[in-house]
Amino acid sequence: MATAAELTPNRARGRFVRFPRLDSIRNRIIAFAVVATLIPSGVTFVLSYAQNRRALEAKITQDLVSQSEQTARSMSVWLKERLYDLRVFAASDEVANSLGAAPRTPNPVGAAPSRPTRDRLREYLLSLNDRFADYGQLMVLDAEGQMVGTTREGVAIPGLPADWSSMLRTEGQFIGSPQWDSAASIGKLLVAVPVNRADGRILGAFAADLNPGPLAELMRAFSSNSAGMIYVVSSTGSMIASSRGITQQILSTRIPEGSVEQMRATSHTSSRYIDFEGMDVIGSASNVPQTDWLVVSEIPADAAFAQLRQFRNFSILVVLGLLLAVAASAYWLGVFIARPLDRLTKGAAEVAAGDLAVDLPQGGGGEVGYLTSVFNHMVSRLREGRRELDNINDMLQKKNEELERLSITDGLTGLVNHRFLIQRLNEEGIRADRYHHEFSVLMADVDHFKQYNDEFGHPAGDEVLKRVADILRASVRPGDTAARYGGEEFAIVMPETPATEAFEIAEHVRARVASESFPGKKITLSIGVAEFPSDADIPHAVMAAADKALYEAKRDGRNRTVLAKRKRAAS
Repeated sequence: MATAAELTPNRARGRFVRFPRLDSIRNRIIAFAVVATLIPSGVTFVLSYAQNRRALEAKITQDLVSQSEQTARSMSVWLKERLYDLRVFAASDEVANSLGAAPRTPNPVGAAPSRPTRDRLREYLLSLNDRFADYGQLMVLDAEGQMVGTTREGVAIPGLPADWSSMLRTEGQFIGSPQWDSAASIGKLLVAVPVNRADGRILGAFAADLNPGPLAELMRAFSSNSAGMIYVVSSTGSMIASSRGITQQILSTRIPEGSVEQMRATSHTSSRYIDFEGMDVIGSASNVPQTDWLVVSEIPADAAFAQLRQFRNFSILVVLGLLLAVAASAYWLGVFIARPLDRLTKGAAEVAAGDLAVDLPQGGGGEVGYLTSVFNHMVSRLREGRRELDNINDMLQKKNEELERLSITDGLTGLVNHRFLIQRLNEEGIRADRYHHEFSVLMADVDHFKQYNDEFGHPAGDEVLKRVADILRASVRPGDTAARYGGEEFAIVMPETPATEAFEIAEHVRARVASESFPGKKITLSIGVAEFPSDADIPHAVMAAADKALYEAKRDGRNRTVLAKRKRAAS
């Protein structure tokens, strides 16, 4: 028999800790209602939260990758157009005369030009400044980097790195680091192209200060979130421009090279990191073709997941409100229900197990009969909800398939777009490495397309691009991938195809286009061909080799097909 000393602690503990007993119908109903509501709603909340988070992360990644890739492509086009203009300027006889390379010139190569020659060169440069507002100071430099002519007399030559001339020889262009012009309160970017003699020898360079302001406008145009930021940096970490504008502070910002490499690793995906401002961000980066620039698209993590936090808080409030409502209802129902609830308990257990085919017979009246009716109605609504959810899932699946198709298709020509082309190129590179097979890449460009657009209008130009795309689509073989690379450029990836066979196909395509009748004037193609691994052992490098051959075809007179240099040397 227990003593008084043994009973006292138990009684004291019972006064402070009271657990509800489940031996009454009321408490059983309350407990069942709370558990039956909390489990499915909690599981639904957890699953919905996880699914929404995955969907939001996928959308953020897609948006950031799309922003960085589109910005990188637009920057590449912008820079390519500027360099093309400079090459046209550099081809003038005035420039050649100033460097002592014009026909029948009295000056030896490297000698200072005469005063009339300098005056004509300055007049030529000033006329270019008047007609083209994208360029600041225009300069003609000799092979040693000395100023031969400029639009701004008395202004010192911008600082040139020691390897600038070797860059001109190897890359055919020079792109310097951005600088801040305190006098004009603008940023400027020094670019240069070589001035070549007929025998290929470099006489000097034609250089210009570019205003990088249009780059900031491009980035603002592609930035879809006001809280985010798009900026471009060089491989050394120098900030070039940003969607927030171009200021002295931005141009003086330096990003550690290790951080640049970390950003470069986010190409075609996204990652979470601390940016140069010390903010927790999610970002994606893309390389600007033919440069060492890197476009970075970022958004603060707080802003990116704000919608998810709102969903979480709202869902918790809904679950808590639902629990309170169910507990209160169960309490009052338990007060008045006196009949056995076995039938309802079994039905609820089946529903909780996922069986919605429950249909309880209507037995008696009063509260139990009403509760049975409500239960049957609830199960019916759940069945309807499941059917509606199945229909919604089917519809979402169809929409996702359509969105996937649209995401890899160029809207104008119907060919695959640049994004799918790069993916296909990487896949083919992996396959070719694994099985030791070759493949070829064709880069094609519509000759004088800008002039055609200006003369006949953009609708006519779009029609030209569509018909060229139709010819490409009809000419390639099963397994080849024809894509619109950007603007008037097209590309074809040809698996298990040597460059010689690819050259024949390219010539067939070029001939088909040349023989086609277009409104207004004849349309021709310039095509470059490169082979993996003979011309380059990296997929992106094969594309660059084909692009270089394409530009050589244009430089040699257009309407022709050119093999990559290494392939031509081997043959």
